[in-house]
Amino acid sequence: MLEVTYRKISELTKYERNSRTHSDAQVSQIMGSIKEFGFTNPILIDTDGGIIAGHGRLLAAQRLGMATVPTITLDGLSETQRRAYVIADNKLALNAGWDEEMLKLELQELDELGFDIDLTGFSAEEIGALDVEVEELQEEKYADGVSGSMSKIYNQPPFSVLDTRKVDWIERKRYWREKIGDNGESRENALSDDGGLLSGLNNGVSLLDPCLAEIIVSWFGCKNGTVIDPFAGDSVFGYVAGSKGMEFKGIELRHEQAELNRKRTMSANLPCVYYCDTSENIDKYIDDNYADLIFSCPPYADLEVYSDDKRDLSNMTHNDFFIVYKKILQSTYAKLKENRFAIIVISEVRDKKGVYLGIVPKTIQIMEEAGYKFYNEIILINNAGTLPLRAGKSMQASRKVGRMHQNVLVFLKGDAKKAATYLGEIKESGWDCNE
Repeated sequence: MLEVTYRKISELTKYERNSRTHSDAQVSQIMGSIKEFGFTNPILIDTDGGIIAGHGRLLAAQRLGMATVPTITLDGLSETQRRAYVIADNKLALNAGWDEEMLKLELQELDELGFDIDLTGFSAEEIGALDVEVEELQEEKYADGVSGSMSKIYNQPPFSVLDTRKVDWIERKRYWREKIGDNGESRENALSDDGGLLSGLNNGVSLLDPCLAEIIVSWFGCKNGTVIDPFAGDSVFGYVAGSKGMEFKGIELRHEQAELNRKRTMSANLPCVYYCDTSENIDKYIDDNYADLIFSCPPYADLEVYSDDKRDLSNMTHNDFFIVYKKILQSTYAKLKENRFAIIVISEVRDKKGVYLGIVPKTIQIMEEAGYKFYNEIILINNAGTLPLRAGKSMQASRKVGRMHQNVLVFLKGDAKKAATYLGEIKESGWDCNE
């Protein structure tokens, strides 16, 4: 049995014919590793204290002022074997390869966690070269008739900013709008006229962007899976989710809108069900552990007033809004299966004094209190619309900047890697859903 013994550095002797060199930069990296992780790799020595493997570790220990180091004595080697092992120990490690894609993913996640990447031994130049190699690997991976472009595979590059002003986005959005036919006719001119984000759009009505809906289903949903929307205020998400192969259930308070949603999805023979009620009663319609995905674009407080129903969040005071909003969002946690995602599209709204309500941070707090983990934040950049006509006046009058983005907040229930395994590989043509 191998036994680790701490020996004085003064008792160890270097192998004079060691062919492995150690630059100052490498020794410094070993020093950093020892400081961060401890001395995890003992020095291998013979019975006389001669070093067989670990010359670099010894140099690092000496520079750190260490008096003793952990050692393992190899006493069963012949002189010939000992000399050969000095070379083999270094060369065999060099012969190992890397899964570049997995390596880049690990390095990125360590960087996001604030870890000093230099301690892994990879330099900035090597990481930069790795970016190029991974891109080349992606091209090779999808060379069999499928483009390696991330936009082709993922619809849009999976970055934290999505730009709705891009030509391909606009064309795809037009396709969906014509197919769905939802113009918000049940609530024309419902938007407040405070010059907010959505003023002047779609005849005064806010509609979920169908391209965003398609991306969310592609990235976080799975074919033949189930999805619920507790604020199903238009036909868009149900239509897109059903078209992409998901079973959809939505709750909508307004009878006329629920009926329009039903008619549109039924005419397209899509697996969509709409319940006309407040989502405070979600337990009446949705079983626990039912959904593979939660997705919703809730009311932005009273920015858009949908009806005169007292149960309508857009009719409530801001204080009452957050009470009911919290109850509904937190009720989704029990409905979502383990190792799945919940996505909320939201934006800030100003009160009558011009101060933000804090809907975005409060949404994050509400979801985390329910048990979700805040996992991704995506910024959706919208078309400026009439903003250029209004932003200058607002800046001069009150120093307000014109808001032209929404926040897409992605929450996780459970383990992300298990979720990714279940959802399967993201493909241009659909999903692999792994039971």
